Amino acid sequence: MTEAKIREEICRLGRSLFERGLTPGSSGNISVKLDDGGYIVSPTNASLGSLDPDRLSRLGADGKLVSGDAPTKEVPLHAALYQTRGAARAVVHLHSTHSVALSMLPEIDPRAALPPMTPYYLMKCGLTALVPYYRPGDPAVADAIKGLAGKYSSVLLANHGPVVSGDTLEAAVFAIEELEETAKLYLLLRGLNPRYLSPQQVADLTKTFGLELPEHGHSPHTPPSS
Repeated sequence: MTEAKIREEICRLGRSLFERGLTPGSSGNISVKLDDGGYIVSPTNASLGSLDPDRLSRLGADGKLVSGDAPTKEVPLHAALYQTRGAARAVVHLHSTHSVALSMLPEIDPRAALPPMTPYYLMKCGLTALVPYYRPGDPAVADAIKGLAGKYSSVLLANHGPVVSGDTLEAAVFAIEELEETAKLYLLLRGLNPRYLSPQQVADLTKTFGLELPEHGHSPHTPPSS
């Protein structure tokens, strides 16, 4: 895909996410890694609903601005995912409501923020890690992402929002949408003792679709008490 096409895709998908209420105001950011090791990134203080292809930030492989507007302050977050997820070619970060709400609940397992609720959640997102709260733009969040050692393509930033990497921009967008919808399901069912996928069903999905799910030390969630 040419750089011009990448710029158009960032604007098209950013507008789609914004118009459907998945990241309000000037929140959220998108990046795509280029073949030369640099990135195209959404600018700081820009709404994903009205991005201009010509004003997107072009960063070199060293992370420094080459052209365009000043980049999002979340560049270290994106860079950490690229560094630890070798296949990642795009990163999307949103402030989607249900995912943020999920990140604030006391029972959430940092190694598996959501239980295995649906096959498509596992297929698109795998397991989702939860990292502690850091103020937006804090370089320490990059260290927290690096601490996950590339095992997770989807991560929740506590009290902040989800960030997801993908091998294409479209894949990252689809995955972060699936994460948001699964968080919504979790909140709808919280305290109702729902049936989650069994370990056998998870194993079948893993084998059939070649999923790589990180070990998180115990069997899937038991539903929280109400």
